[in-house]
Amino acid sequence: MYFNKSLQCLLIGSLALISALQASAQSNLHQYVDTRIGSEGVGRVFIGPSCPFGMVKPSPDCTVRPNSGWLPEPAPVTGFGQVHVSGTGGGPKYGNILIMPFTGALISLDHSSMRQDEKMTLGYYSVKLKKHNIKTEITTADKASFYKFTYPAKASKALAIDAGFFLGENPVPDAREAQQFVGSEIEVVSDTEVRGYSRIRGGWNNGAAYTVYFHAVFNTPVKSLSTWKGKKLFPGVKQQFDGAEKTGALLSFKDAGNDTLKVKIGISFVSEGKAKENVAQEIPHWSFDKVLGEVRQKWNNLLSRIEISADASVEQKKMFYTALYHTMLMPVNRTNENPLWSGSEPYYDDFYAIWDTFRSSNPLITLISPARQTEIVNALLNIYKHDGYMPDARSGNYNGRTQGGSNAEVLIADAFAKGLQGINYNVALEAMLKDATVPPGGLEEKEGRGGIPKYDRLGYVPYHIPRAGNRTTDYAYEDYCIAMVAKGMGKTAIYQKYIKLADNWKNLWRDGYKDHGATGFIMPKDSSGRWLDEIPYGTSKNQHPTFKYTPLSREYPWYVCHWCGFFYEATSWEYSLSIPHQVPQLVEKSGGKEAFKQRLDTLFEKRFYNVDNEPSFLTPSLYHWIGRPDLSSQRIRQIVTDNFNTSPTGLPGNDDSGAMSSWLAFQMMGFYPNAGQSYYLLNSPMLKQVTLHQENGKDFRITAKNLSAQNVYVKSVKLNGKDFDQAWIEHADIVKGGELTFEMTSKPTSWGTKVLPPSKN
Repeated sequence: MYFNKSLQCLLIGSLALISALQASAQSNLHQYVDTRIGSEGVGRVFIGPSCPFGMVKPSPDCTVRPNSGWLPEPAPVTGFGQVHVSGTGGGPKYGNILIMPFTGALISLDHSSMRQDEKMTLGYYSVKLKKHNIKTEITTADKASFYKFTYPAKASKALAIDAGFFLGENPVPDAREAQQFVGSEIEVVSDTEVRGYSRIRGGWNNGAAYTVYFHAVFNTPVKSLSTWKGKKLFPGVKQQFDGAEKTGALLSFKDAGNDTLKVKIGISFVSEGKAKENVAQEIPHWSFDKVLGEVRQKWNNLLSRIEISADASVEQKKMFYTALYHTMLMPVNRTNENPLWSGSEPYYDDFYAIWDTFRSSNPLITLISPARQTEIVNALLNIYKHDGYMPDARSGNYNGRTQGGSNAEVLIADAFAKGLQGINYNVALEAMLKDATVPPGGLEEKEGRGGIPKYDRLGYVPYHIPRAGNRTTDYAYEDYCIAMVAKGMGKTAIYQKYIKLADNWKNLWRDGYKDHGATGFIMPKDSSGRWLDEIPYGTSKNQHPTFKYTPLSREYPWYVCHWCGFFYEATSWEYSLSIPHQVPQLVEKSGGKEAFKQRLDTLFEKRFYNVDNEPSFLTPSLYHWIGRPDLSSQRIRQIVTDNFNTSPTGLPGNDDSGAMSSWLAFQMMGFYPNAGQSYYLLNSPMLKQVTLHQENGKDFRITAKNLSAQNVYVKSVKLNGKDFDQAWIEHADIVKGGELTFEMTSKPTSWGTKVLPPSKN
């Protein structure tokens, strides 16, 4: 009896210890975020510290070339900028307000250094700068960064502040997608404060000038200084005014009895005074560890919304939680930091771009924090009310550039379909209709829809208009989104008009055209309705060169912008399968279920599928619509195995503000959204258990019983204990809470073969 009681006590104690350890692990999920994943190669993710959707993103800038600031060695560290983006392609943006520690005399503007002992974790970055043997540590708050520099013993402590530096500088004046200097100013306002600003224009979105104001505070007084303008130094001069040349300051600090210098830098897009207020409010102390703890806690609060099984491998945990982290770096919350208009409404910037994020990033944010997604949608409407159009992309407080359609419509439809509250859907529908009906008057690259007059008359965008192919498919889907919101609001006439326009992709579908065994493709057509088998190659007006256009063509000669082709960043093989609102009709147009299966098989087996670009995100799941979710799961698992890992090159393409990462996170959980619609497609989970701890207080758990390396097929599914035979689930079922239980097996089964995903009209 005594033995049994002792055993019982031991068991209870062990369970309590296990529970405590699990709770501790859940509250420290930041340890599984590996900021190196996707930092090299094509991923281009931001590696420095950031708060969720944080405005300030301090990090090393390794020359002016990279998009996110950082490059691996042998590139040197030029300095540390305060504002960056993550995962983007095209021309760089930001990289403003550069600081760099050094030792010695105040006589040089260049203090670039090689590095060693580089470390990066969530909320923290450190490196040893070899040139002067200085250790640099960085953490951050939302609108202010915090640096700790440790200099060699007895060395003089000095710091350069470059108000003119920026990424993407190009010696060609007005080079497309290059950032360009407009002006800067700097002032040493006391022996512990420096303020100023950097004004830059251009970059990927070819935007108007934006201004980044800063206010830097030091924990040690300045003993001597020299400012610069252009390349000329001005010893003892405390201010350099705005002009046609870059400005900065070199500072030497008094001996404070230790070898450490701490620097806080408040950033604002409104004024120097607001930058000062930001640093005072967010970091009113000098505790580096406290700021680091706060940023990690902010991330833990969000990461813990999705709990995965404790026995998941460390690699799985790193891949999953890093994917969540990447998804919540952008867009950037600049509420109360809008220089264009005032007001208490949410303001977000760096939609970079919605064309990339609407498919998976925004739906994942909706699951993690519907309140945040509501803010993001309201920010789009805020921009519409003041600027006239919602952005498809926006950066530096300026809309631009559109890559296809006006994809903000999909975000609104997604929010509406999933019942997000706190959004004025009357204004939202008004904004959607503005995109669909009002040409942007020569600003088609900036906002709105290009080619609308032709599209309205012909029912498609003709070839001579850039990106005619994906514009047509995008517009059809966005018109479907308008129709579904209008229907839900009881706007019958609008619904009837736009549900018909949702068919317009068929006007570029060339029936009977065959390629590699598949029949029917989205192909170029001119304004007279003539299919184009040959299209112009380049812009010569004398020779008129042409080339044969096929579903695998990419018509981008070196002397023509890839922005100007029939399809943007993909081929007809890919885009002809990107009809997310009418997949059953797509199956029919392709010749029926068996022909569609062969088409998909050819796409993957011939490697026509492009894993690294968003138009193909839904494609591996299309087998669901022919009753073969097992084949969807096969393809998805193979894509993940072959293309994603925890290495610095562990992302197969530009992360695009978390788009690539969010796709991975969904597939690991075992379900994937069809954006703008109310359901998710169910696939074979890659994790034994996932629990969504929702903002409404209700948990939704996904359990994969008997999941193993062999048991990767779904035998059966139960939702809240009842048989669930369909391979899709409504968002409303998740929001209500409950449990989805998969029974896994080693061979394909009949599960999910009969009740196909909906095609709602």
